Amino acid sequence: MKKLITLIIIVLCFSACKKDKETTVTQTTAVTIPTNTEFENVLKNYYEEGLKLNPLNATSAGDNRYNDQLPNFLSDDYAKQLVEYYMNYKAKVSSFDDAELNKSQQLSKQVLIWECKMNLEGFKFNEDLTPINQMWTLHLSFGQLASGAGSQPFKTIKDYKNWLNRVDGYLLWMNSAEEKMKKGIERDHVLPKSLIVKVLPQLEALATTNMEGHLFYNPIKNIPESFSDADKANITKVYKSKIRYEIVPAYKKLHKFMSTTYLEAGRATSGISDIPNGKDYYNHQIKKYTTTTMTADEIHELGLTEVARILSEMETVKKQVGFEGNIISFFDYVRTNKELMPFEEPIDVIHNFNEIHNTMKPQISKLFDLKPETAFEVRQTEAFREASASAEYNQGAIDGSRPGIFYTPIPDATKYNVFSDEALFLHEAIPGHHFQISLQQENKDLPDFRKTLWYSSYGEGWALYCESLGKELGLYTDPYQYFGMLSMEMHRAIRLVVDTGIHTKGWSREKAIKYSLTNEAESKASITSEIERYMANPGQALSYKIGQLKILELRAKAEKELGDKFDIAQFHNQVLESGCIPLALLETKIDNWIASVN
Repeated sequence: MKKLITLIIIVLCFSACKKDKETTVTQTTAVTIPTNTEFENVLKNYYEEGLKLNPLNATSAGDNRYNDQLPNFLSDDYAKQLVEYYMNYKAKVSSFDDAELNKSQQLSKQVLIWECKMNLEGFKFNEDLTPINQMWTLHLSFGQLASGAGSQPFKTIKDYKNWLNRVDGYLLWMNSAEEKMKKGIERDHVLPKSLIVKVLPQLEALATTNMEGHLFYNPIKNIPESFSDADKANITKVYKSKIRYEIVPAYKKLHKFMSTTYLEAGRATSGISDIPNGKDYYNHQIKKYTTTTMTADEIHELGLTEVARILSEMETVKKQVGFEGNIISFFDYVRTNKELMPFEEPIDVIHNFNEIHNTMKPQISKLFDLKPETAFEVRQTEAFREASASAEYNQGAIDGSRPGIFYTPIPDATKYNVFSDEALFLHEAIPGHHFQISLQQENKDLPDFRKTLWYSSYGEGWALYCESLGKELGLYTDPYQYFGMLSMEMHRAIRLVVDTGIHTKGWSREKAIKYSLTNEAESKASITSEIERYMANPGQALSYKIGQLKILELRAKAEKELGDKFDIAQFHNQVLESGCIPLALLETKIDNWIASVN
């Protein structure tokens, strides 16, 4: 536990993260306040209207009512609907006095107000002018759905018809995306060239006329045997026509525009400060993703401090394994060590993750008495997005019909390095994202809108915190795996430096890549992909370390103040049971728990 407390050495530049007044929870008296049904109805309506506005969220949650729908997220009418939606519900929940609400409802009120305010603020920054990037945007998530391996079901005749209708909406979106990017060119609000070139292969892959090899044809390859021959033939004919005459031409058209007109207009610079209103936009992104009031300068300095601390621990591991060169040489050694690349086939990588899970199982109950019922699987990332994808977790359906899935890219199994696999599994899978997200979705005491809510500072902070639990879970017995954990933590600490460097200090893509190569053991290709990720979504990468440090700080505080009364499983319950909430709300919750135990 000394190491855990050591991790809080910064006690944190989080004092700089003065609690946002918007997220202060009013403390309730000991009097039990009954559930306010009128307030509950407002929360229910907020959720239901939200699903209609974004039916992809419904599909992701396993709610199939809107599987045939896809609004044009880029239309002016849609933006107007969203603004009215958030303003309306912000006013409605604000009209309830805290004295009328029980403790859980007070928390829901504060969370919803935060949601509405942040989304309304986002409309100031014209995000719709860059609707496509290589990492985060609809063309990628829609491709996952099209593959038949995502949350869109292909089990019935109706499912297949639903998808065709949804594709019609997507084709409208693709056309609107091009129009928005043309407006972006007029306003000097465009992507960097280095990101545009990464999108082009993604579009080109889906402009293929090879029907059998087309991603959108996959549901036909897996058409249920229960369908009649006539239905199979009809569906196949319609899908082939849709792909050949509508989908492929749409991808060809978008690819041509982005590879010529848009690429020529692309920025040579890397940071978001170089677009109109870019500095204010980055401040908004910091607040959105960290749920704090920290400044870019404070975060940059915190990152530099953490990088130095973790480098010191890495030096210790280097000496432990008997490596005599400097730390940069050790990074190169770890990156290229063939002993850490033992696999021949992708299935070997999958088996390794499953073995990590088996090793942990006896220890899980000691640290957690809340465990999800949602099933879990490890899968290889789909080929069409594998080249630029990172390992990730896709949540299961709320009704349990679809498991939580840990996707890992394995473009070449013979070059797959295992040194960080234990930490990666703890983060992306168990007890990281799978526990946190599944428990949130399964929690019957949460209103529906909070079951699918996501704050990176909480969710990613929790997952990064889980990496520190490896020794308590029977892992990190191999010094290279512990070095892998340090490397992953270093990766997140570096993000604080390079994200703020790129977006507020004029750092180029190349400078950020060089800084990362100097301080971590990832390959240049992996680091390049990561830096480009930060360029595509400014501020998101800050959330991991900020959230992790806050959870570590709260654990250390609880251990110190509760002494023998501290129960690690109960602490984890307190962190997990409310689902995703802004960090200031989490801190208030833990403080109240400490007071109640004392």
